[in-house]
Amino acid sequence: MLRKFTLSRRPWPLLLACSAFLLAVAALAPMASAATLSVSLVISDSSPPYRQFADSFSRHLAASQPEVSIVESQAISGTHADLIVAVGMKAAELAAAQNDTPVLAVMVPDAGYRALLAQMPPQKDKRDISAIFLNQPWNRRLDFLRAALPERRRIGLLYTPDTGIDIEGLRREIAKRGALLIAQPVRSQDRLFAVLESVLADSDILLAIPDGAIYSSSNIRNILLTSYRRNVPLVGVSAAYVNAGALCAIFSTPEQLAMQASATVISFARNRILPAAEYPDAFVIEVNQPVARSLGIVVPAQEAIRGQMDKNGDRDR
Repeated sequence: MLRKFTLSRRPWPLLLACSAFLLAVAALAPMASAATLSVSLVISDSSPPYRQFADSFSRHLAASQPEVSIVESQAISGTHADLIVAVGMKAAELAAAQNDTPVLAVMVPDAGYRALLAQMPPQKDKRDISAIFLNQPWNRRLDFLRAALPERRRIGLLYTPDTGIDIEGLRREIAKRGALLIAQPVRSQDRLFAVLESVLADSDILLAIPDGAIYSSSNIRNILLTSYRRNVPLVGVSAAYVNAGALCAIFSTPEQLAMQASATVISFARNRILPAAEYPDAFVIEVNQPVARSLGIVVPAQEAIRGQMDKNGDRDR
């Protein structure tokens, strides 16, 4: 039996109500999308890497998310923003000390970030702070060493105890790649070069880490000269190391970190949630060929190193 359905002869009140509702939603949509996220960009100082980050960060956001307003400063006081992007450890420490604004710390080492979390005020929600680290993850650095210097398998490492490096875990990861870790702690500045000589005696690579107590501007030149005389190349953590005389380095540029930070800010503008702290996505490789020639070391081209790193990573997984 078929049922007959008939429409009301007077549907206009219902249609008008639906139309009014749809018009109201359409009117509210632009208002919601036009909400502006206020970002306070706080830099530790005006040194070139921080300035490069700030300029690139502002350009990326202006091009992809015009609803984000950026106020740049070197001070936290008087900040009224939805998000603080703190560039460098000094800025990150200042930002983490305040209680009411989410913080994205950028260009900070992972050890520095862990120390920062430990020192945060107890009333601050740790979900309101995140980071994009300056240093590369260990698996990437180790894959880089194996691809760039496959014959050199005794990896020297100097570290201060407060860096929080899991030495035994790192030793196991290095052993998986067929290499050996020669690591010694530096417990005081007056012991630095004695410990360095001891490590270099058993190593054929010296791997630098972002540890300012060891690789300070006052120490780096003598560390480079000492390792060079021992015919042990230093593998650095930035372009500055390569320029100063390190054999090679793997690192992320301020521009690459700025692009990653801007993507995080765009995501935060949508959901007001910061992701977990993360390592850099993009990186570059630099080789000091004059140093390589003087040490009699053949280092593959950057493209070949990247290709081998990809193969090594696939095998390790």
